[in-house]
Amino acid sequence: MQPFAPIVATLAHRNYRLYMAGNAVSLVGLWTQRVATGWLAWELTGSGAWLGAVAVADLCPSLVVGPFAGVIADRVDRLRVIRTAQALSMLQATALALLAAAGWMSIELLLALVLVNGVVVGVNQPSRLSLVSSLVPRANLSTAVALNSITFNLARFVGPAVAGVLIVSYGVTAAFAVNAATFLAFLVALARIRVDDEAARLAGRRPGGVIADIVQGMGYVRGHRAIGPLLLLATVTGAGLRCVVELLPGFAADVFARGAGGLAVLASAIGIGAVCGGLWLAQRDAVAGLARVAVAASLGTALAVLAFTVTGWFWLAAVAAVAAGACMSTGGIATQTCVQMAAEPSLRGRTLALYGIIMRAAPAVGALALGALSDLLGLRLPLTLSALACLAVAWATWRRRDALEAALQSAP
Repeated sequence: MQPFAPIVATLAHRNYRLYMAGNAVSLVGLWTQRVATGWLAWELTGSGAWLGAVAVADLCPSLVVGPFAGVIADRVDRLRVIRTAQALSMLQATALALLAAAGWMSIELLLALVLVNGVVVGVNQPSRLSLVSSLVPRANLSTAVALNSITFNLARFVGPAVAGVLIVSYGVTAAFAVNAATFLAFLVALARIRVDDEAARLAGRRPGGVIADIVQGMGYVRGHRAIGPLLLLATVTGAGLRCVVELLPGFAADVFARGAGGLAVLASAIGIGAVCGGLWLAQRDAVAGLARVAVAASLGTALAVLAFTVTGWFWLAAVAAVAAGACMSTGGIATQTCVQMAAEPSLRGRTLALYGIIMRAAPAVGALALGALSDLLGLRLPLTLSALACLAVAWATWRRRDALEAALQSAP
């Protein structure tokens, strides 16, 4: 088989091809706006505290609305939810552009608009994750999830570069306007997608309130022999290992004394690794063995982060960062694919809502905790101890890999 045959086969599906094209454009706009939002917040206040407040306004709504959004994804046509969310986000980007152009923007207005969009993104995420399994057959699901991850990581490079050019040449207004245009492109792609959304049919036959549905979803995840352990491992490694990305500025400046240039190298190294990990998993044709891949990637991430923290040689740390990025990407993609395949269709939205919350919140919580410890102990020791603890948890999970794989293969 040709190395990239699974990628070609996955992109051959019209619905997924349309989704990927629109999503790729939209993600570039997303990262363009994130950079522009931070720049505007700094221009308005010159305060690091306000920058942090804007970041919290972007993240926290997902933690609050995520469980409810999972219920929505299991009750409502997911395409309709995504189209509505994209339209609302386009209106938010347009409002940012108009207010910035008119000179009426204040930090309070900026914070409010970011908060509103954070709610929209939080409601949208479970439906967006759940939709993928409706766009491709089961055999192509792993490749589809991997391609989504590659697109996201490439957009993390392209978007900030676009933002830099636009801000320097035309100001933040142009960056917000470009993002609004990318949402329009995604909406056009979404309008051409036709899927039979099973969740909407199942919802019409399912009694019960929203809170009952949330409790049911939590209980399902906790009791599932594959999903529960994999999401627990994702929580531990997210808090203890993925937070290294948030701590890179400190390592670049204080540990390796390389300043902004060193930060660019380390961040790029993790991004390159993430793309390589995604490409490797995308060209992997088999869905069997993905639970083993997810756990092995967690072991690899722990070892790579451990090497990153103990070395005093900057370029060895950069190599470790590439390995960490590859393992984090591979582990995240494999875990999401396992959840997509193993979850009952009527519970898939709630299950993926929990996955999305873990992937967003765990690194932030870990960075907050380890960052606080670093004020007392320095950056190296807390992250080293965290990597060792995660290594132990990953090894314990690895010993159960056959049971996890059996539970995954017996999924509906």
